[in-house]
Amino acid sequence: MPLLGITGGIATGKSSFTRTLQPLLPAEVFDSDRCARELLASDPAIREQVEEALGRETFHPDGTPDRLKLRELVFSDEEKRRALEAILHPAIRGRWMAWAVSTAGDRSWKLVDIPLLFETGVASRFDCVVVVACSPETQRARLKEQRGLTGDLAEKILAAQLDLSTKIQKADHLIWNDSTLSCLDGQAELLAGALRQLPR
Repeated sequence: MPLLGITGGIATGKSSFTRTLQPLLPAEVFDSDRCARELLASDPAIREQVEEALGRETFHPDGTPDRLKLRELVFSDEEKRRALEAILHPAIRGRWMAWAVSTAGDRSWKLVDIPLLFETGVASRFDCVVVVACSPETQRARLKEQRGLTGDLAEKILAAQLDLSTKIQKADHLIWNDSTLSCLDGQAELLAGALRQLPR
């Protein structure tokens, strides 16, 4: 059961790449960002810890997570960011590892879309790691134009992540996503072809 970690920086296009690669292998996917959202929305123990560490204002009056408030808070205060990571990362890691074990009987590829793969020290858990990267200028443009972030918040988010050059050095495969979707598709097809040749 080959386990492939897909990572990168914010706005480099790793989730788009994962969606493109999935049907080409084919593979099953664990989305770490989606898992984080689900934990914040519906896990009572996680919600209680987040409220205690970051304050009740991180949730709307109806109890749903205030994602904008959370993002602004954790990227303006490193201590709070580390507190949130200490709550979420072990829970997310536990879920994708349990998922990988529970599906180990079949021989299909398993893709784990995990933004902070290197930062959380789990690279050795994967058979190979793909880094999806782009230029810093493209990252900043996407954060501002596609996600509507201010320049200040974009810089804080980028500063909080391991720099892309370091991730690239640690990668088994690099996808460079500075161009068009058709270029990304072509790289996904090339990688899928290479991965299908690996022993399973």
